[in-house]
Amino acid sequence: MYKDIKIKWLFLLPAVLWVLAFTIFPLIYGVRLSFFNVKIGGVDEFIGFKNFIHFFTDFRARYSIIITLIFVISGVCIQMVLGLFSAILFNRPMPARGLLRTIITMPLFATPIAVGFLFFTIFYEEGGLINGLFNVKIPWLSNPYWALVSIIIVDIWQWTPFCFLIFLAALQGIPDDFYEAAALETSSSLRVFRYISFPILQPTIILVLLLRTTEAFKVFDIPFTLTTGGPGMATQVLTMYAYRVGMRFFNFGYSSAISILLFIIVMLFIMTIFKRIRQTYQ
Repeated sequence: MYKDIKIKWLFLLPAVLWVLAFTIFPLIYGVRLSFFNVKIGGVDEFIGFKNFIHFFTDFRARYSIIITLIFVISGVCIQMVLGLFSAILFNRPMPARGLLRTIITMPLFATPIAVGFLFFTIFYEEGGLINGLFNVKIPWLSNPYWALVSIIIVDIWQWTPFCFLIFLAALQGIPDDFYEAAALETSSSLRVFRYISFPILQPTIILVLLLRTTEAFKVFDIPFTLTTGGPGMATQVLTMYAYRVGMRFFNFGYSSAISILLFIIVMLFIMTIFKRIRQTYQ
């Protein structure tokens, strides 16, 4: 019995070491750096909350928050709507349904860096796929408005299949008896969705909202490869601003403070959603 307990902890040890090395330690070290003025080659200077105070007076940080919120809210909402609509569509019998489901999920497995470079060629203004195919002159990457639209489109293209898969699994979990009973009362697909499918899907919708919101706040790959945060600061999300402050200007203390504040913003956003959910179900 004692030997079995030792073996159990031996199997758990790699996972514990992984969490300590790549989650707990970076978090604690990042919190520690946020209270210091880090001097490369010198002694770190403790400055208390000055990095956090500077964040609220830094117009670049405030602008990055606005860009991040626009990206998250618009992108996640569109992804959920398109994912739900696609799941309803492909949940019905149709020719080659399995093949079509496979095709629609393919963007999910692409590497975000590769996706960014792919869409760089698609959005290229002189001879790019879209402008060349439709004979238009849309400044996808050089205009601040269109650049932000571009990264939102790419994020929607890649992550809508994620919403689609979860919604499709939830729809297939609804018993056919519900639809058969509803068919005796009405022939309207909209009424069936409103009174049968949607109430059952609500927990799944909330789950997808939380997962996609959390992930969207951490976006870095697509803006970095597609626009590098430009033109100007038009697509500089908060993660990219933290990267620039730390890796280009070597202000690791302030960069850590930005990351900690981003974590707090995400937590507040999620807590707000949970509060709304609790009020709804009470």
